[in-house]
Amino acid sequence: MSAIEVRGLTKSFAVKQKPQGLLGSIQSFIKPDYEQKIAVHSIDLTVDQGETLAFLGPNGAGKSTTIKMLTGILHPSGGEASVLGYCPWRERGRLAYSVGSVFGQKSQLWYHLPPSDSFELMSRIYELKRSDYFSRRDELIRRFELEPYMSVPVRKLSLGERMRCEIAAAMLHRPRILFLDEPTIGLDVIVKQKIRELILEMNREEGTTVFLTSHDAGDIEQLCKRAIVINYGQVILDDDVDRMKRELLTEKSVHLKLQQPGPPFQFPGVKLLRQSEAEIELSVETTVASMERVLSHIVKEYRVVDITIQNPPMEEIITHIYAREGRERLRGVADV
Repeated sequence: MSAIEVRGLTKSFAVKQKPQGLLGSIQSFIKPDYEQKIAVHSIDLTVDQGETLAFLGPNGAGKSTTIKMLTGILHPSGGEASVLGYCPWRERGRLAYSVGSVFGQKSQLWYHLPPSDSFELMSRIYELKRSDYFSRRDELIRRFELEPYMSVPVRKLSLGERMRCEIAAAMLHRPRILFLDEPTIGLDVIVKQKIRELILEMNREEGTTVFLTSHDAGDIEQLCKRAIVINYGQVILDDDVDRMKRELLTEKSVHLKLQQPGPPFQFPGVKLLRQSEAEIELSVETTVASMERVLSHIVKEYRVVDITIQNPPMEEIITHIYAREGRERLRGVADV
């Protein structure tokens, strides 16, 4: 059964044009000139209940605008959408009881109050029974390890501590769909991993549908089974993440810190980017050399203090997808 169904969803904004010269400024003051900017252009998508979906694209592609329409914050310019059987912008009040949302750069917690007060307020907004609220709150505090932060004003929490509280707050009313817009932005590796594990746990144990946007390839790899990519407000790819990983996440960066200098690095399928007495930077083509073999070679040949392995930036992956789709369209035109 579908949790989200979207057909032809479109959103455009009227953008005021910048006047040219004094006469233009006077005319603009009397009668401003507006241009329609299309943020989302007739997209179709379906998300099944319990699915974990990555909704990807570069900045300005229309990701956040789409989420705001699906949660009822924005009214579309055209098209239809059904979220858990509700029209989001017409039945936002009823839908709100079944969805949760976290925007990485915007907090739903009261800045000068401790998270415990925000939790209490949200329990009243969602009209939770007191016994249900207390048991759910205590469960989330335990799962997210929030006990040390519940009485600390939000302004004094670190970004990682705040984001754990944000996600817990969004889960307080047991939403059937969780919309996550850049939930790990600006977080360190350890905190990112903890948040990913918590999201997966809620999906696995409670069947929560996850609709995620992120610029972090690790989020997509570990959290999602399917990915939809949009650019310029249009869907350009809808595919399994496993297939994307095989075809697109084939290059990884490896940074080594050495205890002592080692021999010049050489290994099939690995490009040496930089080597000094204390550090080595590598680019590994995983279709040629497996990470297991590369790491075995490193451990055998070098005395290593630290190893960092990174995926390519999501922007780079999106650019590759967009270029590939463009080439396929051109081939299709040529065949005709």
